[in-house]
Amino acid sequence: MTTDRGGIALDPRLPHRAVAYETPAARTPRWNHAVALCLPEEACAMNRRHAVTELGPDTGALRPRDREAILFDMGLGAPQADICVRTADPEALAALRESEGRSALDPDNPLMGRMPTFSPHRVFVSRLGRLEVYQPIPPADGTSPQGPHTHVLPKVLASGRTHAATAPIPDGLVPCAHLFPANPVKTIMGEPRSFDRAAHDGFQALLDAFGDARLLVVKRSVIEAVQAGEAPGSFAPPDDRFARAAVKVALRQLAGAGTARADVLGAWAARFDSPGEA
Repeated sequence: MTTDRGGIALDPRLPHRAVAYETPAARTPRWNHAVALCLPEEACAMNRRHAVTELGPDTGALRPRDREAILFDMGLGAPQADICVRTADPEALAALRESEGRSALDPDNPLMGRMPTFSPHRVFVSRLGRLEVYQPIPPADGTSPQGPHTHVLPKVLASGRTHAATAPIPDGLVPCAHLFPANPVKTIMGEPRSFDRAAHDGFQALLDAFGDARLLVVKRSVIEAVQAGEAPGSFAPPDDRFARAAVKVALRQLAGAGTARADVLGAWAARFDSPGEA
């Protein structure tokens, strides 16, 4: 599927595993959710190049008109995806070829600083498919466009992590793509909105089917205790970060849905979800 701003193609035939999860948002009383499409660690590895490398015409481009443009691996070394750019612009081609064999993130390499001027297509290729972004790259002091856009975060790349530490991805699995269904308390642009019951129920069904069963038990026990009017002291706090996050999400969802007594919910939040915590 493509639009004027970008495109995506996934291969559903590959034996991936879907992992649905929720995490408390930082500095707000809301929460995030997603479905990660994962492969086993040994099956997800891509080329992991660490230098700019010309790959030739992009014969796998999603749109036929892009298939004669030249694809370059940017050499960012991501384990589960080749992070590339594609261009037919002579000036951009010359700059990329000058950087071949060097790290794009080398402080002495001017390539990254010139990317907003060239704004090549960004192409991400994993074992599950590919994603392409056609929108322009804003300057360093500019604003990212709405819709598909990209960011290069050197510190995150240097960490070697395959996903956020807050995401409860089972050991041995690596996310190769994420889906973000409608969130019940914020818009697609991250702005707050009134609680949307249909969106909430829709994701809870995904969580039931593809979530961590242990975390679901924790979450349901909190919801039942709060709705029964029990004091927070009756609840034994979980002993790991993902379970503690599930408690916070449960309390925030009860608040959003308005299905618990305010005094009881306030007591639980004071004990398990301090303001400003994620």
